[in-house]
Amino acid sequence: MNQHARVDVKPIPFIDVAAQRRRLGKSIDEATARVLDHCQFLMGPEVAKFESELAAFCGAKHALSCSSGTDALIMILMAKGIGPGDAVFCPTFTFCATAESAALIGATPVFVDVHADTFNIDVASLKSAIATAKAKGLKPKAIIPVDLFGLPADHDAIAEVTKNENLFVLDDAAQGFGGVYKGRTVGTLADATATSFFPAKPLGCYGDGGAVLTDDDELLAVLKSVRVHGSGTDRYDNVRLGLTARLDTIQAAVLIEKLKIFRDEIETRNKVAKRYSEGLQDVATVPVVPEGYESVWAQYTIRLAPGKRDGLARALAAEGIPTAIYYAKPLHRQTAYRHFPVAEAGLPVSDRLAEEVISLPMHAYLDEVTQDRIIEAVRRALR
Repeated sequence: MNQHARVDVKPIPFIDVAAQRRRLGKSIDEATARVLDHCQFLMGPEVAKFESELAAFCGAKHALSCSSGTDALIMILMAKGIGPGDAVFCPTFTFCATAESAALIGATPVFVDVHADTFNIDVASLKSAIATAKAKGLKPKAIIPVDLFGLPADHDAIAEVTKNENLFVLDDAAQGFGGVYKGRTVGTLADATATSFFPAKPLGCYGDGGAVLTDDDELLAVLKSVRVHGSGTDRYDNVRLGLTARLDTIQAAVLIEKLKIFRDEIETRNKVAKRYSEGLQDVATVPVVPEGYESVWAQYTIRLAPGKRDGLARALAAEGIPTAIYYAKPLHRQTAYRHFPVAEAGLPVSDRLAEEVISLPMHAYLDEVTQDRIIEAVRRALR
């Protein structure tokens, strides 16, 4: 992130966690104090309460909390018995955890391209990737679409392909929890959904955390076992391999309070995004939200012609405005992942986006005066 600013300008936070902390203030203090008083720091009563409220928020039958969004992905794949010889399809234009979760359990991530306008998985490329996997002798088992930057993927189009191929669909909603797709909320769009409560996420805790959302009773039972060392009815007779992946009680207490204001924050994020798009649409390619979708705007990402991004970042930094690049390298070009298969048609859109994208400050506490300062600075730099 570029945060080298002149001393005579007031720096703008990229994500203003402190502003939200001021809003919640006393309620967070009281919630954490209750945990400190009862001393049930793991699997305390706040954990079950948060899981119930999280499921109710999105309409899922079950929510199971865990230690991180990455662990949520891994737990689901482990619970489904996915491993060596299995192909797991995921976009290459995403954070590494999406593919990492498959690779860590011995499965083979197969990389898929994305759409340039939404940054989300391209079904035509998915079909190409399935052909690649089969040609390499891999068994297609699962797909992990990502609701990137807060926008749900096209889950109906994905379902058409996965139905024919009998693929398990694991929605990576680390950035997208709270989003809406054709009247349905993220958390109910796939066989299982993984999300993250990393502090910078739209719904973030004060450490790390994650959750799985599903309507599948049998999957939930296995996930509960996987979450705690593969435990059975007897804690010293573990029935499968598992993890230590519990969400600690203080984080659950914090998230209960944050969930109370989350819908309001989503509405505000959408107002901020709308102002950005109106102010920048004639100088940059602004993000697209298709009809019937609602984003939670984990990031506000614009696209620029190749060669313009570095100059913009420098100009904004000089005015105390931070920027970030998500993602400068697609997964198929990163050292740990470049040996894995890719869709036989290639990944040209992701390669191009990596040269064009830049993200601006985005959060629910970005006031209009500060946002206007950002918009005007971007416009000056791009002129």
